[in-house]
Amino acid sequence: MAQVLVVEDDVTIRSSLIRGLTERGHAVDSAPTAMAGLKQAVAGKPDVVVLDLGLPDLDGVDMLRMLRGVSAVPVVVATARDDEAEIVTVLDAGADDYVVKPFGVAQLDARIRAVLRRGAEDAQSQAVVVGGLSVDPRSRRVVLDGRAVELTPREFDLLHYLAARAGQVVGKRELLTEVWQLPYGGADKTVDVHLSWLRRKLGETAQEPRYLWAVRGVGVRLAAPGF
Repeated sequence: MAQVLVVEDDVTIRSSLIRGLTERGHAVDSAPTAMAGLKQAVAGKPDVVVLDLGLPDLDGVDMLRMLRGVSAVPVVVATARDDEAEIVTVLDAGADDYVVKPFGVAQLDARIRAVLRRGAEDAQSQAVVVGGLSVDPRSRRVVLDGRAVELTPREFDLLHYLAARAGQVVGKRELLTEVWQLPYGGADKTVDVHLSWLRRKLGETAQEPRYLWAVRGVGVRLAAPGF
């Protein structure tokens, strides 16, 4: 499910999109004007914006440019404008996808899922930096305070999973499922042993943690020193 913001001035179309996307499991907010949509996009932090271009107060392309100045939220433009030059202009202005009216809600839902999937893949490929710790999934390289840290493949996967969720407490069962790919769990001792090895390579201990903080009875939290 995604949090979707629909910016559309036509009441009939807006109601139809809200109903159709809600039926497909999304949580939907809406705005009838560009300025209202811009305000909601910044304050509400939706997962994706569906944007019409023919808005009453401001052209949708101008709203898109303003939005791109403050947010990287994915934007699917949904409009009646089908001129190729217009489509190029909109994509260059920062739209992630473009669908021409009339279209079915099923098609729009597929477009939404596609841009969210691309965004998730991009995020997973970017280096994660927490304090002086950098974890790069592309090169599978870990750097701590300017020094390279050599990890085994499993140690790297474990560290990257935790770093990508910095500040969150992650349970051992979740780690066994997501990192070890054990759908029915496994021995918590497996996680404990690998955490011990990671701590040693990061120059810390369970008694004096810097990045890896045990939360008794719950799991482990990766956070920068002092947080």
